Amino acid sequence: MLRCLIDKGLFQNDHGLVTLKLSRDELYDLQSQKYVEDSFDGFLPAFIAAFTSGRRLSKKEVTEIKNSP
Repeated sequence: MLRCLIDKGLFQNDHGLVTLKLSRDELYDLQSQKYVEDSFDGFLPAFIAAFTSGRRLSKKEVTEIKNSP
């Protein structure tokens, strides 16, 4: 299993020391994409609707979402 992850470029093995090659933000991005794909068939608006149900986004939150990379 670890060899497979190394071959995919997620981890590196340097003389027995195995480390993650992705930054924390890159890992969170991949996990988020996988979650939306698995749980909402990749439909981002459905995820956002579920995530924000029961509360409204503030203007500041909307602006931050629009301006995020």
